[in-house]
Amino acid sequence: MGKIERTEELVNYSYSTYERRGETMFFFIIAVPILALMFAAFNFRQTVKRPAGTSKMQEISMAIYEGADAFIKHEYKVVFTIAIPLAVILGIITEWYVGVAFILGAFMSSLAGLVGMRIATKANVRVSNTARETKHIGKTLKVAFQSGSVMGLSVAGFALLGLTAVYAIFGMIMGQLDVSQLVVTRNWMGISFIPFAMTVSGYALGCSLIAMFDRVGGGVYTKAADMGADLVGKTELGIPEDDPRNPATIADNVGDNVGDVAGLGADLLESYVGSLISAVVLISYMFYVLTSGNIPYETARKLVIYPVIFANIGVIAAMIGILYVIVKKPSNRPHRELNISLWTSASVSVVLNGIVTWFYLGGSKGLDKAGFRAGVLSPWLASITGIISGIIIGWFAEYYTSDNYKPTIRLSESSKSGTALVITNGLSLGMKSVLFPSMTLLLAIMVADRIAGLYGVAMASIGMLSFVAATVSVDTYGPIADNAGGISEMCKLDPEVRAITDRLDMVGNTTAAIGKGFAIGSAALAALSLFASYMYSHINPGEGGSISLSQLLQLNMLNSSTLAGAVLGAALPYYFSGILINAVAKAAMRMVDEVRRQFRVIPGLMEGTAKPDYRTCVEISASGALKEMKLPAFISVATPIVTGFLFGPKFVGGLLIGTTLSGIMLALFTANAGGAWDNGKKHIEQGKIPGLGKGTDAHKAAVVGDTVGDPLKDTVGPSLDILIKIMAVVSLIMVSIFKNVHLF
Repeated sequence: MGKIERTEELVNYSYSTYERRGETMFFFIIAVPILALMFAAFNFRQTVKRPAGTSKMQEISMAIYEGADAFIKHEYKVVFTIAIPLAVILGIITEWYVGVAFILGAFMSSLAGLVGMRIATKANVRVSNTARETKHIGKTLKVAFQSGSVMGLSVAGFALLGLTAVYAIFGMIMGQLDVSQLVVTRNWMGISFIPFAMTVSGYALGCSLIAMFDRVGGGVYTKAADMGADLVGKTELGIPEDDPRNPATIADNVGDNVGDVAGLGADLLESYVGSLISAVVLISYMFYVLTSGNIPYETARKLVIYPVIFANIGVIAAMIGILYVIVKKPSNRPHRELNISLWTSASVSVVLNGIVTWFYLGGSKGLDKAGFRAGVLSPWLASITGIISGIIIGWFAEYYTSDNYKPTIRLSESSKSGTALVITNGLSLGMKSVLFPSMTLLLAIMVADRIAGLYGVAMASIGMLSFVAATVSVDTYGPIADNAGGISEMCKLDPEVRAITDRLDMVGNTTAAIGKGFAIGSAALAALSLFASYMYSHINPGEGGSISLSQLLQLNMLNSSTLAGAVLGAALPYYFSGILINAVAKAAMRMVDEVRRQFRVIPGLMEGTAKPDYRTCVEISASGALKEMKLPAFISVATPIVTGFLFGPKFVGGLLIGTTLSGIMLALFTANAGGAWDNGKKHIEQGKIPGLGKGTDAHKAAVVGDTVGDPLKDTVGPSLDILIKIMAVVSLIMVSIFKNVHLF
């Protein structure tokens, strides 16, 4: 592999004279993900030590556990039969270490999903039993949140443990962060890239692949079961949600774990890692291109390590926010407690990272050449714009999806006029909900870029997810509470128990919508940074390795190739979403037919004197999910590769622009519309509209609206941000090939 040396400046840098403050800080921070995983293990143990309730509760919980465990093991078996050959191919066309990093990313993402799913299936019955024994919502919240924090801490812990391993092994031990390695190299195929930038891109791609399979597979599983159970049970037979007579109830509860816990965790882990590597890859290429513009090696090396340090400080802040809920005296205001946890995490992250930034980057030279306009604190200030915009986007999500505000209340009241108006008003609500979050992103991009250039935009994305451990903890507790409610219903516990779990679940729906807003917003910012890296990596060094900014990829929207790519890119998220919705619909139709069949042929099932066949429904969801999850993943990986070889890098640049813009808008719309339909239904079920309640025509109309929203909010919306980042990373890896080899 040959190095492409460009100027004598690189050769003159001496590692022996490099200020080692960065390495000292880095090796100190390595302890943070280990500490987070130890905290997760402690919370896991504290949860499983709690009593699991009656023998009937334990029997149902075990059925949910076995179904979820069997599915996720089979899913990962399928995924790794695909991931391992991909890693080999990646290692061949780039270098072996890229394939190794890819497998490491896939492994860490899988571990996080597996651990989160395990705790969720063990915690659900214990949350239900806590509500049964105490009749206290605050004490029940504490159990649900402590168990949910296992997922949150695992997401941050495993993501950073793998990434710090990449830094330590490939960056420091193998020397990819040495000055001689922060240059473009050519491999045996003539493909040019910066080794460390390619290695971390491989790690991110591994995380993204698992996230795609988990989100799509889990989303199809859970929504097929949920829709089948609701359409027959609630609307046709008029039986309660999670009624033990309904054969689809166990599959529905299994789906909550594989989709809303394992899938959610893999999704946000992928967003987290994608945001971090977007900054790392960008500064690597900026250093290579702009060395003649006096970005010193010492400064570039610090800026490569800085995002990981920033993220680790955020994990410390998140652990403080999580501890607040766990150790505080229980109250009857769960929404307030969860908001305080998030605000505490965000505030501590801002303060600690400000201090660390000042000392870590203090004295660095050439920051202005990287676009820093506020000196040493520029990346920290840019990250604050991300945190603020994430909170604002989250607030808009809460406004449009919570039944504490007018949009969802009006949507719920529209059920009096029938199903058509519920669906029409939900579509309207979702479409209107896109504007203000998009304006927030627009301002965040402009302000972050003004403060610290494109590196600042990447830091804004990292800021959004800096306390991801707390965000995922809040998100995960919702599905656990939902499962607890299902167990309460199936075991015929006191109605007060179900009321407690329903209230926690409703808060969870809103916090999940907030979490989706953070994931979507960070995806937009990270995709912009990766897109900038894509343009930088298009360089072709001239004689003697010389390089100029004019050699960067220039995109003109009046260019037919770029415009054509943008058109295809804008259409792709819609086609992708259509595939996902159709996958859910096909599996749901099979589920509906099976539930109807069982009520028709099993004597005494409706009367409650016979047991349904839960296993068949579980198998229908599992087979449907495993069958349908491959095509969306193939589309996300293959589209930039195929179009790149056909039409070249300008077409792919337009493709990324179109996919990012279209995907972000569609993701916001689907997440908010689906969340509003769900909470609008629950608003009626909790008796908040006089004269309406379960079993009424208005309630049935709201159930249909919720069913329409199910695949939107839990399958389509969360998968689109993964699509965006997979396409960006694949394009970044492959651009050095198809910039020289394309047909047209």
